[in-house]
Amino acid sequence: MSALRRAHGWLVGTPSGLVGLALVVGAGAGLGAVVFRFLIIGITNLVTGRDDYSAAGRVASLHLPALGPWFLLLAPVVGGLVYGPLVNRFAPEARGHGVPEVMVAVARNGGRIPARVAAVKSLASALCIGTGGSVGREGPIVQIGSALGSSIGQWLRVPDHRLRLMVACGAAGGISATFDAPIAGVFFALEIILRAFTAEAFGVVVISSVTANVVARAVVGNDHIIELPAYSLGSATEFPLYAVLGLLAGVVGWGFARILYLIEDLCDHVWRGPEWLRPAVGGLLLGGVLLALPQMYGVGYPVLEAGIAGKYAVRFLIVLMLGKMLATSLTIGIGGSGGVFAPSLFVGGMAGTAFGFAAQALFPGLDLSPGAFGLVGMAAVFAAASHAPIAAVLIVFELTGQYSVILPLMAAVALATGVSHLISRDNIYTLKLLRRGIDVDADSRAEALVRRLTVAQAMRTPPDPVPAGTLLDDLAARLGTARYGALPVRDDDGRYRGAVTAAGLDLSGRDGRSAGDVAAPLPELAPGTSLHAALRILVDHEDTGLPVRAGPDGPLLGWLDHRDVLAAYGRAGSSTPAVP
Repeated sequence: MSALRRAHGWLVGTPSGLVGLALVVGAGAGLGAVVFRFLIIGITNLVTGRDDYSAAGRVASLHLPALGPWFLLLAPVVGGLVYGPLVNRFAPEARGHGVPEVMVAVARNGGRIPARVAAVKSLASALCIGTGGSVGREGPIVQIGSALGSSIGQWLRVPDHRLRLMVACGAAGGISATFDAPIAGVFFALEIILRAFTAEAFGVVVISSVTANVVARAVVGNDHIIELPAYSLGSATEFPLYAVLGLLAGVVGWGFARILYLIEDLCDHVWRGPEWLRPAVGGLLLGGVLLALPQMYGVGYPVLEAGIAGKYAVRFLIVLMLGKMLATSLTIGIGGSGGVFAPSLFVGGMAGTAFGFAAQALFPGLDLSPGAFGLVGMAAVFAAASHAPIAAVLIVFELTGQYSVILPLMAAVALATGVSHLISRDNIYTLKLLRRGIDVDADSRAEALVRRLTVAQAMRTPPDPVPAGTLLDDLAARLGTARYGALPVRDDDGRYRGAVTAAGLDLSGRDGRSAGDVAAPLPELAPGTSLHAALRILVDHEDTGLPVRAGPDGPLLGWLDHRDVLAAYGRAGSSTPAVP
């Protein structure tokens, strides 16, 4: 047993143990991504007879030829009848696109995600996508990997700050293994899930992301989601066009987020039946969209690839862009389970390629490549929707390997993010949480402020110390009028000896006893300690507050309790400009 305890202590309490946890979570996330991928392919094949139906056109299922293309009307209904009760009964948090649920678990719940979420999310999202749901794989795999990391951490009883890191490791591993994008997985986890960059977080998230990628590649091989021809930047005169695309993409990304929740609100307003039945009934509407535009079936990477490669006319590109917005919003609105990351890339790819064709017609002498604008549009629209510019640049670069367009890509992403920020501070993920009354941005600002403030900025002048010889009767009278539920006690030579607390003062049998006899040590705070760290100690001393000293032999500098912390926070908050 002692060996087990030592191993447990090493895992949960040492830097090398954290590396070990990152390796385990990364391997689990990699395997989870592979299983999830095969689930989607298997269910899609079971329903349509193809691994991916989106590029097949309006044709019959190979398994149900008698129905012709009308099976598209029925597939979402049947899928909803299966995953609707599953989600409603076992894990309601598996509904929707998943990433906001992970964000709030990190920001509010110490990284705690129920273990059942991984299993339910895998099956529900695979059923939703496989039966026609026009959503992506990234949201589910982020939630699956994060739930895995959280479950392992909770089982091992790791501290909250490490549990949050394990959640981020799972998210990064899921993105890395799903998209073969280990660098983008790291920054997705840091930018969107943790919403913070530290050396410790970066190191362990990188380890997990690389591990997940290696595991997934060992199983499925080096399989890229999108295969595109090489594009290049013709000349510097093209940059203004990419800048215009970035500005337009900022509006498109913001608009996609608003349409998503506008349709969800409309579905909430109209639906009056039981929640478990909502995906099936709403599936009729989704089936109607698929019947009209079968390219919206599932994730749609083959259609995205064909669009960027220039196989569709400009008008049809715009139809696909608008159709994806509608189909994805409807899938989420009826209670479907899937991500909005891939739909954002799809919308951006169609919008960017259409813009590229228009620019080519207007400026024939520039020898423009519309597909290059499609690549840039993918990243720019996702950046505008998510407010995650670093992840947006890296995910498109790693998905396509197109380094030749990195400069216009970065410029367009920066402009798109800026435009979206100017229109609204909320993104496609935080907007869902705000609708529930949860503001993780406010939480992040509050935590950052409490971490920045120190004990010295919040402490008050210490209570006048009482001599060690003061009798208990006098102590009781002074404690009754004191601000804090404790009084410091000093020796004859003026040294701080400890404190007398109201809770610990027993007046029975007080004959002959003095303050020196009942003085007890309280935990001491250093003036340079952050209020975030001080609050952890103050939790157990709400009634007394705590003394502030520069060292064990130093003088008494001040006293601090929760009221002082709140006052300092209020002063600092009122003088700190709000983040737009």
